[in-house]
Amino acid sequence: MSSPQQAVATVGVIIAVADMEPVALKSMNLGKDDTYRYLKPLFKLYLTNQTIDSVENLESDANDLPDLVGKFQASSLQEVGRGYLVDSREAIAHLVDSLLDLPASPPSIYIDIEGVNLCRFGSISILQILVLPLDMTYLVDVHILKDDAFTTSGEEGQTLKDVLESATIPKVFFDVRNDSDALFSHFGVNLACIQDIQLMQLATRTYSRKYVSGLSKCIEKDITMTASEKRQWVEGKGKGKRLFAPELGGSYEVFNERPLLEEIAIYCTEDVRFMPKLWKHYFNKLSPAWTRKVEIATKDRITLSQTVGYNGKGSNRALGPW
Repeated sequence: MSSPQQAVATVGVIIAVADMEPVALKSMNLGKDDTYRYLKPLFKLYLTNQTIDSVENLESDANDLPDLVGKFQASSLQEVGRGYLVDSREAIAHLVDSLLDLPASPPSIYIDIEGVNLCRFGSISILQILVLPLDMTYLVDVHILKDDAFTTSGEEGQTLKDVLESATIPKVFFDVRNDSDALFSHFGVNLACIQDIQLMQLATRTYSRKYVSGLSKCIEKDITMTASEKRQWVEGKGKGKRLFAPELGGSYEVFNERPLLEEIAIYCTEDVRFMPKLWKHYFNKLSPAWTRKVEIATKDRITLSQTVGYNGKGSNRALGPW
């Protein structure tokens, strides 16, 4: 967000907490106090140069708006593509605080990772986090932050590594295997409480479960989009792929170019954009027995990805577990 109108809208959401629940949060059934506690870390993400007093003393006074908007514009996160770049220790600390105490059902956190040869033999460039209740996507710049992306703690003493390893905070991935391999090998992150949409889709099938499906195929088959949404999605994915796919003349090193290209940022956000809808679509079809099978298979994927002999490029990756 960068325009005055967008800044006013964001500040307005925060101010509205003083009197009512924001529309975006009504479905969460949060009380006023919980809503305030939930939104405060988010507001701090934008006011990264301000003290906590500016949040604690926030009042629903129209006279405060110009000052608040000015602070917002002066120190907001950089918007790139359709996401917000998190590339400083201060920003990652505030982001971590905003990921705590989120609703667990449906899951609030949806994650994907981009990198150069994404596995133990490559590197992580960008970690995308979509926060469902806010409908916002953050692009954590692991290429720049390195270990700091996972070890910087927020006010609660928690780090992004703690969130990813938490057994009580659900996180949703699509095919967690290589993401887990890279996180564990490079940063010692042992993922927990993970839900894998690829396995959920496989479990809901009424036909052969021999081979798993890719993310694009699932989106095309199971997400209803308007013509405009589909065009935007196809264009966003296509432009990004042409920049990094070697077979199209691109290079994966583009994920490490800074400033981050707009086309790459859009590609990153498009990867997580439809994950909440996919999760809901498949979750509603899962029986308790298949839910348990998916849970076990997901844990098995994570365990396998951490073994010495794991091959993230093997042809057997296309095979389902059942």
